[in-house]
This record gives sequence, C-alpha cells and structure tokens, in this order.
Amino acid sequence: MAGFAGRLARCWYSGFLRSPLQVPALGLHVGGPAMQTSQKDFNNAVSQLKLLKEDPGNEVKLKLYALYKQATEGPCNVPKPGMLDFINKTKWDAWNALGSLSKEAARQNYVDLVSKLSASSESPSPEAPAADKKQPESDSLVVTSGDGITTIRLNRPTKKNALTTQMYHDIIAALQAASKDESPITVLTGSGDYFCSGNDLTNFTSLPAGGPEEMARSSAVLLRDFVNCFIDFPKPLVAVVNGPAVGISVTILGLFDVVYATDRATFHTPFSHLGQSPEGCSSYTFPKIMGSSKAAEMLLFGKKLTAQEACAQGLVTEVFPDSTFQKEVWARLKAYSKLPPNAMRISKQIIRDREKEKLHAVNAEESNVLRERWLSDECMNAIASFLSRKSKL
Repeated sequence: MAGFAGRLARCWYSGFLRSPLQVPALGLHVGGPAMQTSQKDFNNAVSQLKLLKEDPGNEVKLKLYALYKQATEGPCNVPKPGMLDFINKTKWDAWNALGSLSKEAARQNYVDLVSKLSASSESPSPEAPAADKKQPESDSLVVTSGDGITTIRLNRPTKKNALTTQMYHDIIAALQAASKDESPITVLTGSGDYFCSGNDLTNFTSLPAGGPEEMARSSAVLLRDFVNCFIDFPKPLVAVVNGPAVGISVTILGLFDVVYATDRATFHTPFSHLGQSPEGCSSYTFPKIMGSSKAAEMLLFGKKLTAQEACAQGLVTEVFPDSTFQKEVWARLKAYSKLPPNAMRISKQIIRDREKEKLHAVNAEESNVLRERWLSDECMNAIASFLSRKSKL
C-alpha cells in the first residue's frame, strides 16, 4: 500500500485482525472418538497459532477468522452488517463465503492452515552475505559493509519486503550510520523477488491515546524524517531494484544518484486509488525527471511502469537481464567504489546542494497534505474498499 495510510487502516481493522490470534480454547460437545481427536487437534491449532513468530498477514488472518467461526458456530446465519460497518462487514463476507462447509471440514482446514504457517515460520532464514556487519541491524533489515560498499538490505522476502514502522526507524538509523562510515558508496536493495511492496498493513494493532489525529500526526513526522535522510545523504546513493517496487519505495527513487533495475521490476504508485497524494518529493522530482504528463500518469492515475518504461522516462538509470542482474550490477559497483571517495562526495554536493532547500520544502508540504488526506472520508473509504477486496480469498 502506498504511503502511511496502512497504519490508519490497520487500526480500523484491528478488531477482526486480532480475533483469529486470540480466540479462547474450545470446549465443544462432540460425539465419537474420531471427533474427539479432531477437536483436540483444533484446540491445539488454536494454541499453536498464538506462538507464531511472524504475522501471517491480513488475508490469512481473515481466513482463519472465518474458518474459526464456521468450525465453532457453523454456517453464517447472522444479519449482514451495513455498508459503513467496514470491520464487521468484512468479517461477515469472509464467514459467509464458506457457505455450507461443515464444522468438521472447517476444523480440518483451520488445522491444515495453521500447520502450514507454523512450518513456514520455523524454516531457517538464508544466511547473510559474507561481509563485516554494521549496526544498526534487525531481522527485517540487514546492513553489511564490504568491497567499499555499505549495503542496506530490506529482509522480509516472505512479506515482499513490506515496510513496518520499525523498519522506517531502522533505515533512518542505517542511513545516518552509513553517511559517516568509510565506504565510498551506499546501496539500498531487497531480499528475494521484491524490492519493496510498500507499507505493511499490520504496522499497528490499536490507536494511540490521541486517536486517529495523533496517528496521522506521528506518521507524517516519521515520513518527513525518513525522506529527509535521503535528501541529505552525502555519498553516492544507489538503488539496486531487484524486483517490483510499490509506493514509497518508488517515490524516493528520484532522490537516489543511480537506479539499477532487473528487467522483472515494475514501478507502481497507486495514490489516487487509495485517496492519497504523492510523497517522497515525487511531486517535484518525477515531473522534473520524466516530464509533467508522464509523471501525472504515474502519480494521478497510478500507471504501473515496466523497468524498460521507467528507464526510457529517466527514473531508472539502466536495466539488466534478470539472469545476470546481480552479477553485473555488483561488479560495476565494486569498480565504482575504488574511485576517490572525497571526489565523489564533492561532486555530489555540487550536483545536489542547489536543490536541497527546495526538496526539504516539498517534503514538508507533501507530509502535511498527506496528514490531512489520511483523516479524510475519501481516503478512509478507499482504503476500506481496498482491504475488503483483498480479504475475499
């Protein structure tokens, strides 16, 4: 999801999203020994779900909710909530979609799904590249240094490298540390098939004490600080786009010095679809890079660009075949890292400094506008509609 609206949406949906993970142990009356075994497995699955290390995501949670209701109460026979009751309507739709599925079948499906989730969460994660690790670092963000390159790697491949709130803070800290280390070049890339799918909708489980207004305010501040780190970064900053990019991971590309992409990559900024507006200084950098009409297609109408289209329009520096992407890009970056580092810093300063004041002003304006958009009925309704479509499994 583009922008920070996922944080607000997550609050509205926290009721049904928490339900599958917090249901109580069951004590249903069942008939024979086989049913007792099935019930025992179901109870174990309910308990096992609470122990998952990773959040399974909104769609899976909603499916678990529906299966749980079907297994404990049978087919949905309660009145359908009104259109504006987004939370309960989405829950009702998921439960009602199971039709006449028997309680026994629903229990089995629930047990099977929890088993798959448990097996996935216990799978060993790939080893980090051989390099001297730098702090800050978390499970979702790996920062390494070697061959004259500091690499900041988004590391949630099973979640398409969707950004959590903590990852925003970690990336800010990583950029601040990289700006002062000895590596001449800094790279941002992703693990797995995606560069970044935008924001994780499970960022928050409840509203802060100040309600939606406080969440919008704090989100706008975090967004502004995040983008400012890219504006102010003093060294050559390179994006190695290893797959599809969405939302904030696209809009900040105009602040990088070089953008290399695999031919599998796509670039999508669906702001209007979600009742939002541009961020990452894209309202300024995109028209400057690709012209006003091409920028409008992306930022107003949400046109998704292929890697080749993004390169032709100037957003991407060069596109490489996916089969040779990693080898070619890193070989080139290692060669660049041997250039005199002070010369590169000074050259970037000459190129970028004239526009820093303008970029900071644009960033502040975009963040303030988004704060208002996140609280608008249009944005809330668009996000609720988006989540409702996503939840229909």
